[in-house]
Amino acid sequence: MKNVLDPSQNRVVIIGGGPGGYESALVAAQLGADVMLIERERCGGSAVLTDVVPSKTLIATAELMVDISESSALGIRFGNSDKADPDPAGPLVHADLAAINRRIRDLANAQASDIYDGLVRSGVKAIKGTATLVGPRTVQVVEADGAEYTLEADTILLAVGAHPRELPTAVPDSERILTWTQLYELDKLPEHLVVVGSGVTGAEFASAYNALGAKVSLVSSRDRVLPGEDEDAAEVLEKVFRSRGMNVLSRSRAETVERTEDGVLVTLADGRKVPASHCLMAVGSIPNTEGLGLEAAGVRTLDSGHIVVDGVSRTTAPGIYAAGDCTSVLPLASVAAMQGRIAMWHALGDAVSPLKLRNVASNVFTAPEIATVGYTQSDYKQSTGDVVSVTVSLSTNARAKMQDVTDGFVKLFSRKSSGSILGGVVVGPRASELILPITTAVENRLTVDQLAQSFAVYPSLSGSITEAARKLHTPN
Repeated sequence: MKNVLDPSQNRVVIIGGGPGGYESALVAAQLGADVMLIERERCGGSAVLTDVVPSKTLIATAELMVDISESSALGIRFGNSDKADPDPAGPLVHADLAAINRRIRDLANAQASDIYDGLVRSGVKAIKGTATLVGPRTVQVVEADGAEYTLEADTILLAVGAHPRELPTAVPDSERILTWTQLYELDKLPEHLVVVGSGVTGAEFASAYNALGAKVSLVSSRDRVLPGEDEDAAEVLEKVFRSRGMNVLSRSRAETVERTEDGVLVTLADGRKVPASHCLMAVGSIPNTEGLGLEAAGVRTLDSGHIVVDGVSRTTAPGIYAAGDCTSVLPLASVAAMQGRIAMWHALGDAVSPLKLRNVASNVFTAPEIATVGYTQSDYKQSTGDVVSVTVSLSTNARAKMQDVTDGFVKLFSRKSSGSILGGVVVGPRASELILPITTAVENRLTVDQLAQSFAVYPSLSGSITEAARKLHTPN
């Protein structure tokens, strides 16, 4: 028997099948609602088909290439293994980009199918098509086969995502000038890839293609890469980038990107010209809210087009919620999914707490990775003195030495008076996994002493987390 918490409000229409859409659909179905999800492409949305899943699959291959290329300190040799000094003309490891991208597309398609099957098993009606708001709680649907109809809903969730921002002076052509959604059709590794934009997306792809063996130039308009991340972490990453041969052009702005006979020409604002084989434009994204009918439904947006929502994902229109990159909240798949769940819990009367951005962990999938949660270095600089911080370098960690990890650290922030853990940063291999105990500590308001008294495996990289906590102990 279905458990409908509020039988009077049980018809849910969800526009968009990305993480915010499909996760909200599963929650609504679990709570007994009649759920219809409309997605113009395939379930999973751009997060699965052209964004998160493909990029992190590419990065997984790049991580292995880094491990291989930097394995000489561990005694690994390539070429003629019988020689103390291997023949440089011997067999070399190289990236087969056609095979890599084929695997990426296959995995993305498999994940999209798994999501669709999961929705159907849960009782969600998943429809391929487009949808537009034509009034309060009224949706006009046009299916892929041309069928048109109108739906009345008790609750509507907008999870329409975003698309790459394009500049009129650097128009993508899917061949040489590319957005991050177009990379997965390349058959050969670019000889020289210029990445314009040093935010998370730009840094991740620059790191990945550098690891795969391409010459990479990273154009950053700011003083450093990853201007929105922890300063110490960004400094470590930029140092690693340069040590691996990447050309980091700081305080440089790309003015134009033009096709040439055999590649591209990137012209910087100061007149410098950078010839290359390919250019990736990673200059932000734009929400897919144009033409959605938001004004007719009374949904307010920012000048950027992002939908305004509150802590439980409500828009300014009664009964209409929004989640994911189309909103002005953090553009993370995990946040989109949580926004969608919260929306359905709230709309259908289940127990719910507002979204707490302070507890959201995020990760930059470069090599090394950078993971953060809670309180930041910027917050620390503006603190009144009751906040303390400690940084433990991974270079002193026994497991890190075994793995020849020389770059990275663990940083913790805590309140001096209470010892409560406010946030942290991890820079190193698998930082995305290592951040979890710090996230748990922030979420549950644990103290540095409680974290320090937790047993860490020896040797392990996580031992540096408990070491940092011990260093923040204040004697009674």
